[in-house]
Amino acid sequence: MWGNAIVRAGIKIQPRWRMIAPRLSSTASMTVNSMILRSLKDHYLEISKMTPPPKISPPSPYSVVKGALDSGGPVLKGTFKNEEISISVMRLLDVISGDDNAADNINQLFIHVDISKPDTDKSLHFLCGLYPDALGIHSVSLRQRENSSGFADLPSEYTGPVYEDMDEKVRDALHGYIEERGINHCLFPYLQAWLYVKEHRGLMRWFKTIGLFVNEPQQQPNAH
Repeated sequence: MWGNAIVRAGIKIQPRWRMIAPRLSSTASMTVNSMILRSLKDHYLEISKMTPPPKISPPSPYSVVKGALDSGGPVLKGTFKNEEISISVMRLLDVISGDDNAADNINQLFIHVDISKPDTDKSLHFLCGLYPDALGIHSVSLRQRENSSGFADLPSEYTGPVYEDMDEKVRDALHGYIEERGINHCLFPYLQAWLYVKEHRGLMRWFKTIGLFVNEPQQQPNAH
């Protein structure tokens, strides 16, 4: 499974060089560098052979934001009547359980949903928990519209009551509001696969850039 391989390669590598003498000879330094590079290469090759998740398309009315894999901005964008909707996603790990299988499967997500209308400088922002079979709203607030980088500015005004303290009828109405716009558990398969791909690319890039840095020739200090 992708998630397990990523965890093994990217997180659970235990450092082998914890007791290193303060000063190493150039030969010893080269040996250490060689071991690091060999380990990085081995894990890079392991990750590169992983089978990607099935290629799927996001549900209507959403499409993928170009360049989203290489940025931290919205992943999906869509429209509903005269509204523009953007969706950003991040994974939610159960770090308390200590269950290794929790990292093997991305089955809990956070999504940020921004809904904006023409000729307004505000957007309705929903923070939701997304699961394979359900979606739950955590908060609702009115914010400044996304800036040019694709991010919504942090709120500087009152953002509304605690969602769980709202009247049940209001909460049901808000669920119906986003459900009508296609914000529901049907988004989960695509966003789950998208995160796997993003994490895989990030890990591949990490191994490569660290290897290039370690392999960069060291310049000898000028003799005085």
